[in-house]
Amino acid sequence: MRADRLIRRLAFAGAIAGAVGYAVRRFRDDARPARVEPPMRPTWGPEPGPTTFGVAKTHTTLRGIAEIRRFFRTNEIPVYFVSATPFNLLGIDRWVRNFRFINYHDCFDGFHPHVFVPEEREPRAFESIEEICNYLLAHKEVADYVRERGTGKAAFLMFDEETEGLAKELGLEVAFPPAALRHRLDSKIVTTDLGNDAGVPSVPNIMGRAASWTELKALASSAGLGTDLVVQTPYGDSGQTTFFIKNSKEFNKVKKKMEGQELKVMRRIEPRETAIEGVITRHGTLVGPLMAELTGFSELTPYGGGWCGNDVGPSVLSEKQRTLARERTIAMGERLRREGYRGYFELDFLADAMTGEMWLGELNPRVTGASSITNVTAVAYGDMPLFLFHLLEFMDVDYDIDVQELNERWAQPANIDAWSQFILKQTEEDTELLTAAPASGIWRTGDGSEIRFERRETDWHTVADESEAFYLRIAAAGGYRYRGADLGILVTRGRLMTGEHELTDRARRWIEGIKAQFTGIPVGDQILEPLPAPEPFGFKML
Repeated sequence: MRADRLIRRLAFAGAIAGAVGYAVRRFRDDARPARVEPPMRPTWGPEPGPTTFGVAKTHTTLRGIAEIRRFFRTNEIPVYFVSATPFNLLGIDRWVRNFRFINYHDCFDGFHPHVFVPEEREPRAFESIEEICNYLLAHKEVADYVRERGTGKAAFLMFDEETEGLAKELGLEVAFPPAALRHRLDSKIVTTDLGNDAGVPSVPNIMGRAASWTELKALASSAGLGTDLVVQTPYGDSGQTTFFIKNSKEFNKVKKKMEGQELKVMRRIEPRETAIEGVITRHGTLVGPLMAELTGFSELTPYGGGWCGNDVGPSVLSEKQRTLARERTIAMGERLRREGYRGYFELDFLADAMTGEMWLGELNPRVTGASSITNVTAVAYGDMPLFLFHLLEFMDVDYDIDVQELNERWAQPANIDAWSQFILKQTEEDTELLTAAPASGIWRTGDGSEIRFERRETDWHTVADESEAFYLRIAAAGGYRYRGADLGILVTRGRLMTGEHELTDRARRWIEGIKAQFTGIPVGDQILEPLPAPEPFGFKML
């Protein structure tokens, strides 16, 4: 099989999605167990109450952080995070008793005691995280695991209406607002409208459709945006659905990706990308620390403008910009509340390098790739991770917190320490069958670019200083790497970007060191048939 043919198979997994979908449906029909009746579970607190999905509602009101932390430390209700990998919420099991990960990829080779991966899982061509979650929920081994441990709550990075139905069949209650609401809010068009209503401005823009460069110029001209434009489609990873266009040649390159869609057309600025996460609670909107985003670095991603990591520290942008971002996140949270949304969300802000303005970029009504950093900072250790406030909204328990006091404390630079992460993709054009890949755990740098494996670890909480980092393996021996494939994730203390938003020398040493741990065999005509189905790296996994 020629290498170019394999690349087409890997990059365009949708070509066989129909066959995969049929196989998954057949598997469900054959293997799906009868509905599991929720067992009676003991309640937390002195008074028992009625149960829903095996969750008992306590009549005791939890008052303050200490009581809430104790509630989670003694939690009796199983909580499952179902996704391709455990990355986004890795470490939450340290805070929440009976928290488990159900994943497709075994990033730890069975070492993590709270990660469950089905043993029987043939390589499949997935098109989305939702499809992976649905596959897992329909898997007999997962059903047996849930039956054995007990029904409770289920959290997801991505899910759809089918996921909701499958979770209900297993006796699991989805600990998020409905998928239909999340999907509507995820639209960049809807986000812009809601931001305008909340007083949270976006980069000057206009909405509309354009089938040619002439039409796009006319649309932009009507709003005084000029001809150096940034165009976004409503849905998808911004790194692959944001287009920089200033002439007909550039328009024609991406024309097919924009056809028939409502477009957000913006004036081009020089941005500093940032991210901030919050939780809409019954008592108000809580806001985490502002993070700088690593985007478009050619050492990490082949996608221009594509997200590839985060930096958090007390000096991310100016104090005025940090304050403005927090105020606008609270305003946006309260606007989302009116739409019926509650729980975890993330906002991207674009810091205008020329004016200092903080423009709303996009909304993610979910846990995100930045959640890992939000939940490991000093703010999380001083009180508790932001995600636990999300869980409170879905745990059938009454609680009382002072949101204003928490937000004021969390805004203090002294309560924010420096952490960074990068997501490493294959940036080269080569396609290889991997014969070796770095293991998950703690790695250490030396004086040069070499790194060495120190010890197994299940998350990054024990990273001692900037010479250590936690690496989470995604691509493993026996799989393929190709342009755009997710290889792994590295988390370390300190920052990986300079004040000018360039990678530090330390960041480059870590990138080179991790890449040096991979070995592979070039794919060509010498590879024997049949080839295994491609790994599910053709979409944003985080």
